[in-house]
Amino acid sequence: MPSTAPDPELPATEVENGGEGELEETPAATRTPDQWWRSAVIYQIYPRSFADGDGDGIGDLPGITSRLDALVELGVDAVWLSPFYTSPQHDAGYDVADYCDVDPRFGTLQDFDSLLTRAHAEGLKVIVDLVPNHTSSDHRWFQEALASPEGSAERARYLFRDGRGPDGSQPPNNWQSVFGGQGWTRTTRPDGTPGQWYLHIFDSSQPDLDWTNPWVHEQFADILRFWLDRGVDGFRVDVAHGMAKAAGLPDYTPPAGTGSMGGGVTLAPEIEGHAAEDPATPPYWAQPGVHEIFREWHAVLEEYEGDRVLVAEAWVDPLEKLADWVRPDEMQQAFNFVYLETPWQAPALRSVIDESLAAFGGVGAPSTWVLSNHDVVRHASRLALTAENPQGAGIGPKSPGQPIPDIGLRRARAATALMLALPGSAYLYQGEELGLPEVIDLPDSARQDPTWFRTNGARYGRDGCRVPIPWEATAPGYGFNTSGESWLPQPGEWTRFARDTQLGVPGSTLELYRLALELRRSHGLGTGSVDWLPGYSEQVVAFRNGDVTVIANLGTTPVELPAGEVLVSSDALPEAVLLTDSTVWLHTL
Repeated sequence: MPSTAPDPELPATEVENGGEGELEETPAATRTPDQWWRSAVIYQIYPRSFADGDGDGIGDLPGITSRLDALVELGVDAVWLSPFYTSPQHDAGYDVADYCDVDPRFGTLQDFDSLLTRAHAEGLKVIVDLVPNHTSSDHRWFQEALASPEGSAERARYLFRDGRGPDGSQPPNNWQSVFGGQGWTRTTRPDGTPGQWYLHIFDSSQPDLDWTNPWVHEQFADILRFWLDRGVDGFRVDVAHGMAKAAGLPDYTPPAGTGSMGGGVTLAPEIEGHAAEDPATPPYWAQPGVHEIFREWHAVLEEYEGDRVLVAEAWVDPLEKLADWVRPDEMQQAFNFVYLETPWQAPALRSVIDESLAAFGGVGAPSTWVLSNHDVVRHASRLALTAENPQGAGIGPKSPGQPIPDIGLRRARAATALMLALPGSAYLYQGEELGLPEVIDLPDSARQDPTWFRTNGARYGRDGCRVPIPWEATAPGYGFNTSGESWLPQPGEWTRFARDTQLGVPGSTLELYRLALELRRSHGLGTGSVDWLPGYSEQVVAFRNGDVTVIANLGTTPVELPAGEVLVSSDALPEAVLLTDSTVWLHTL
């Protein structure tokens, strides 16, 4: 039986099968506020690429504010803003030069306050990014360190070390940068002679802070309070598995073929206090010292009324280890990257769902599900790759195993429908509700990711998932702004993905998301449970969550549907069977 990938304009499958499929808006302000993060659907906004209010080609805070109504219509509970702080933008804002101000490219503090006020009025929570592993080399703290003598209190803010060898000309250890090349850069003294080296696990413009220094702890507690006083609802913590380094900074060579963020983070069981001795644990990731930091931050958040949240970006495996980040006195959520990286195979998905629910549930935390973000290949392309693609490598015109677009979109819709039926909290990345694929054919001259430059083009990096998103099919810049300017070029074929071509169109990817989010809320799926259903083949994921039966067919054999009302389907259901790479929700009693 042939199967075709759904186009954003396909007729609604729920209409084809007799279901009503109507969206009944639930005002966000009426949602239960208590521990909202346990079941929330959180929408990631990458400010550069969401909406541009002043037409300079870079998205900004006023642009975000002007488009918040679209997120209310979508049905999400909260937004997470990637960095908008003062920054030279060597790594798209993840190189922060001032944690308590807004970069002029994005607006002003008043613009942020206006965005926050508007979001709260619409019932949306707001989470901001925090980047504590490193600062920008332009940050006042680092500039003061460079201007101070070796061994000074200012230098102790960062990881400055003498070089190896008789003349100190060799780096202090062999650590490599996530973005490629060595992880150390040598300084020059005022007299022009070579000086100490400083560590940067990422770009040389992002020196790592020394979190053994109490002064660093004090500064970040003040930064948390600055934003909490303004009313933010929480923080997504960048590189939450970093910050603490093993004593002595020992040499380490990661296993061949590991990805840039997750490379070498497959951990053996930890003996408390001895993780650095485990050869599977990189000495710069997942060290026990990070937990002291998050306990301190947890206490800071408890000084404020309401349910504030800390969210860990922690590339840690296995899940039992990741659960340490969300113990009751630490963070509330941790991104489930093990789930994100699980291949499109039914046995693997069943296993990771079970492991996730057990690991997070074991410490009283919700599972958090995610398929795409600003650092990974969009899942509408990633799920249809035909070759390995290590995390952080990206894909471009010369990458092996190019994705098959029709298969990618069909699988992306099915994967999202499966994810949104799971209990816990879910994250969406801007544009995935439009079915956006990775932009592969960016010209080399347009690329901006430091990974591209530090590897001399060997790795394309993350630009392909960061292209400004399309709002209106016929407007300049697809409605990203009124000028048509764009910091990364937008593909000509994105007309079909524009929001206005999908809004209200039954069966479009946008309407699939809107319907699934409404049904997720009305049926309480986020606070439900998974009960596996017997009798299905190994290539089918089938479970009940409350009064909803969820079936995802990852095999090639059509699956006959049980009795029940079709609530939503990611693809057409000809002859009441579920075709390959499709997911359906049925209301069953």
